[in-house]
Order: sequence, then C-alpha cells, then structure tokens
Amino acid sequence: MQAEEYNRRGKELVDYITQYLSSIRERRVIPDVKPGYMRELFPDSAPTEPENWENIFSDIERVIMPGVVHWQSPHMHAYYPSLTSWPSMLGDMLANAINCVGFTWASSPACTELEMNVMDWLCKALGLPSFFLHYHPDSRGGGILQGTVSESTLVALLAARKDKILQLRAELDQDVDDSAINSRLIAYASDQAHSSVEKAGLISLVKIRFLPTDEQLSLRGDTLKQAMQEDRHRGMVPFLLCSTLGTTGACAFDKLSELGPVCEEEGLWLHVDAAYAGSAYFCPELRWSLKGIEYAQSFVFNPSKWMMVHFDCTAFWVKDKYKLQQTFSVDPVYLRHENSQQATDFMHWQIPLSRRFRSLKLWFVMRSFGLKNLQAHIRHGIEMAKLLESHIRSDPNFEVPAERHLGLVVFCLKAGNALTQELLRRLTRSGTMYLIPSDIHTKRIIRFTVTSQHTTADDIMEDWSLISKTAATLLAEMQPSNNTDHTKFGEDEVIEENPDTNVESDEKEDAVAKLDRAQVELWIDKAWNRSWRPMRSLSCNSEPLPYTYHGKISDYDSETRPRVRDVSDGLPVSLTTGSGPEAPSNVLGKHVLKKLTKFYSLPSFCNQWVQCGRHQMCCPVTVSPAAQKQLSSSCRTVNCMSSSQVVNTGPTPAPLETATAPTQG
Repeated sequence: MQAEEYNRRGKELVDYITQYLSSIRERRVIPDVKPGYMRELFPDSAPTEPENWENIFSDIERVIMPGVVHWQSPHMHAYYPSLTSWPSMLGDMLANAINCVGFTWASSPACTELEMNVMDWLCKALGLPSFFLHYHPDSRGGGILQGTVSESTLVALLAARKDKILQLRAELDQDVDDSAINSRLIAYASDQAHSSVEKAGLISLVKIRFLPTDEQLSLRGDTLKQAMQEDRHRGMVPFLLCSTLGTTGACAFDKLSELGPVCEEEGLWLHVDAAYAGSAYFCPELRWSLKGIEYAQSFVFNPSKWMMVHFDCTAFWVKDKYKLQQTFSVDPVYLRHENSQQATDFMHWQIPLSRRFRSLKLWFVMRSFGLKNLQAHIRHGIEMAKLLESHIRSDPNFEVPAERHLGLVVFCLKAGNALTQELLRRLTRSGTMYLIPSDIHTKRIIRFTVTSQHTTADDIMEDWSLISKTAATLLAEMQPSNNTDHTKFGEDEVIEENPDTNVESDEKEDAVAKLDRAQVELWIDKAWNRSWRPMRSLSCNSEPLPYTYHGKISDYDSETRPRVRDVSDGLPVSLTTGSGPEAPSNVLGKHVLKKLTKFYSLPSFCNQWVQCGRHQMCCPVTVSPAAQKQLSSSCRTVNCMSSSQVVNTGPTPAPLETATAPTQG
C-alpha cells in the first residue's frame, strides 16, 4: 500500500468507524460465539502473496465483528466504562504516525514535555495537591501516563518497598540481604480492593493483608491501626496501604480522612487507587471522598474509563519522583544524553523501557471538550444511574443492597441469590445488555454501570423494562413451585426438596434445571457458581486453620482435613497430640475468615509453616534433623519467624524497625 491508496483507504475506514459507532445501538452487545470460533474462519497459514484491501476490509464484518463485545454501546453495563471519543481517536492517529519511542527526553522531547504539561493540567482539574505537579516551586513530584492501573499499583508497591528497605538498611547494624528484609514486609488493602493489588503481591513476593470493611464497605482507620499492631507483634514491618476510592464491586470509598493520618504517623506509603472514580473529581461537588488526599504518596486513575480517552491511558502521580527513580533507574551508556541531568526521563518512572505518545489523545480530549463539557458528561452519567435506581427501588421485587455512588447501581431480587443468579443468566442470554455479578457479604448482586456518553433516558427505560419483565416472568414461574413444595431460594443457594412434590412442580424444577444445562456460552465468570467464600485470602493465609498435622507432606491427606466451614464456628479445641504448636484460639471465632492474611513470599526454609501453594495445607511441616541443620546454617543472618512465634504468645521477635541486629536462626 502506497500513500495514495492509504489516503483513500483511510477515508473509507474512517467512514466505517463513524457508521459503526453511530449505529452501535442496533448491534447485539454480547457476541453469540464460542471459544475457537475464529479458527474455522482462518486459513492454516499466512498468505504468501499480498492480498487486496477489499478482501481484508470485508473480513472485518465476517471475522472480527461477530466476536466483539461492543463496549461503546449504551446497553453495555458490565465492569466500568471504557470509553473513546472522536478527539481521542484522532490523537492516536497522529501518535501512530509519529510512532516515537519516548523512553528518554532525547528520544522525543515533545513526547516527554507534552506529557508533563498535560499531567499538570489534569492534576489541577481534579483538585489534587500541588505536590503532584511537575512545575511547582515546592514540588518534588509529578505525573506520568502508565499503561494500566494494575501496572501503576505494582509501580507504587515496588517504590514503597525500595524506600522501606533503604530505610531499614540504614538503621541496621550489619548487612542484611534485601530478600531477608522483603520477607518481613507487609502491605495492606481492604477486602474490596481490586485484584491488581493481589497480583502485585504475587509479582513482588510481598505479603498482602486484606482488611475487613465496615457496613458501607469502607476501610477505616482503626481497622488498619489494629492490623498493624498485630503484625508488628509478629515481627512484620508494615510499609504500604493501597486505599481504594470507588471499589469494583459496589463503588465504595475507603475513609481517606482516617487512613491518611494513620499512614503518616506509622510511616506507611499511602497509595490511592481511584481508577473509575477519578474522573468524577472534575466536579467539585464530587470531591468529598478526597478528604485526606494530602497524606497520599501516590494517586492513580484511568482517563480511559470515564473520561473518554481510549485505552490505554492511566494517569499516575507520585509525591516524590526520586523514590521512583531510585527504584527503576538503569544507566547504560546508550541511553545517556547531554541533558540527562536537567531533563525528565520517564524510563526511570516505570517498569518497561519504551513508551507510547499517549499524551496526544489526552491533550486532544481536554482541549476539544473543555472542563465544562467533561463535567457535564460526568453529571449526565450520574443522573442516568439515579433514574434507574429510582425504578428499582419502586419495584417490590427488587432491593438495592448498597448505596449508589456515581454511575454504578447494584441490585438483586428479594427472593434470594439463586433467583438473582437466574435473572442475570436470562438477561445475559438475551444479548441485549451486558451485566456482571458481584457479592456483598453473603448477598449476590447484579452490577449496572452507566457507561456510554450517549446513554439517554430512553435507553435506561428500555433496559429497565427488560430487567423488570424478565424478573416478573421468572418469579411467576417459581411461584407455583414455592407454594406447593416450599422450595427455598436462600442466600446459600440451597434448595430444600419435599418428597411429596406434585408432578407440576417437578416439571417446573426440571425447566429450571434445563436452563442451567443450556448449551449457551454465557459471558460471565464461570467460577460464579462455586461455593461462596468471604474473602479471596482463603487460598493462602498467614495463620494456620485449627488443624495441625505432623508427618511427611506426601502422607498428608488433603481430602480428610476439616473444611473451613467445619471449623470456623468451632470451639477452641486443639486437635493435635504432638509436640508441635497448637492452633491459636483467635482463629476459631466467627470472624476468623475476615482476618486471614495473604502471604506472597518465597517459602522461608527456616519457617515451618507452608506459606503458599496451589493446595494450601495449613499445617506445620516436619523437617528432618539433617535437613534442619543444613537449612539453619544458611539462615544464620535472618531472624526467622518460626511457627511457634506466630501462634504462641511468648516473646516476640525484634522487628526490623528497631534496628536490632538479626539473631541467628
């Protein structure tokens, strides 16, 4: 393809894009395809000779569009928004043409300097503290465009970890390997935090403890303070809190005004994740949740969600840029340039070396819309969510189990989890809208997010009509069954059967069973039907469950050990007769599962507890004397936390923060 044909074909593609987005309401939101559908439409190998553009262009509708979820549709309500706009697409057209790799200032000065200026614009527009600005006399910080919030969370964790390790190394009397210090570090987040926090712990081998939230699903200051006291008693070193403003499940907000002072007092790095809610801070009246932001060391949100700057574009600010640079700086000679000391080189602020010219599309959007229109866009989405909420609350079959925040409404059927699940399945099967589930404590809910900037009141009413009619039909189908055999659709989804059930009710239950077995590819989490668990930290925890085993790992029968539900409400009775440590009584209460900690560390060989594995055993491991002697000799410089120190109330190990030299293992 040469320039003349590119010009012609480019106009054709722009026309196609315009027509696609303008008529997107007419398309089925969820594709009706199954895994591997595209393999049948593809040849076995790439073409040897060039194909003409007409054939390539025609395959967009034949191959691509049948498998597309239409995220720009006004009837797309799953997840959070992932919006684009005409100015944003134009910005990336230009960025793609320039195609610079802006790792240093010298590699493309405009790429670096536009990003710095636009990030300062954005910081001021959101009402963030001035210490996040590049161009401010009292600031040591600045902003950068990262790829995703997940990436930014990992960057913040790594920077906080490096900062804490350097602090501790300066206080210790002798040299200690960074890995030994890392094994004692612990970070915090709420049990509503995004899975990216969990993944950051996996990657960095850092322990993550997920803390319980209050009735509003908010993490509070007292909860954090208590957790830190417990962990310091165990010899751990708290170093990071990842606070969430606008959680994924119900758009809840952690209490920054309480968490910030605790972090300041205790020396924790406060990272604030406002992936979705960040765009709302364009509106001054929506900044109530930012109280306490002055304590933050880093802040991140996604313009690629609600701000109409298409993916990927994540705004990340840090209070002290030098803490990023000391974490990620590399200095090979081929990356140096004569302005290295004066200019900003963003390669030292991120994990990858190369970076795209993302700031162009952000610049185009901010200039094309202006702050007033961006504010109006946010407010419109909230009004549409309020409209839906009003109809849900007026219907006696439904309830709204959590307060609506911004553009997210959560709802469920009062009849219980099983029927809420079936309602979602039917709505999903229709293909006319896309919704996803979540859980609030023991209650299963359906999330409805107003996403598109083109959503109208008519769109909301059309969606509500389908939801309410589908629910009414479902409840009518279940009514005869409920009246005759007292079938119970409870929160635990256990259906009680009556042996005297008549033929008619049997047929009704058979109909429901057939729906469950229908060969329809549902675009929802396939793990949704698994038994509910209070926290994801069940899979790997810091404290053993009240069951111990003494013997070889190979002899351990994971099928016979008590299940979590069997012991969570049990009495504090020791199940062991050996000489090993007893199960602590504080893990036997009803709220034990909310206190479990996720440990993402390499197994410490001088620590007898198996910390992390695919099949968690939650039991002490017996080590042979010969192996123990060998392992002890390799751990002499590490003050290891033995299992007895974790579960007993004897003397606690000296924490690293006290600058006490590590004892021999």
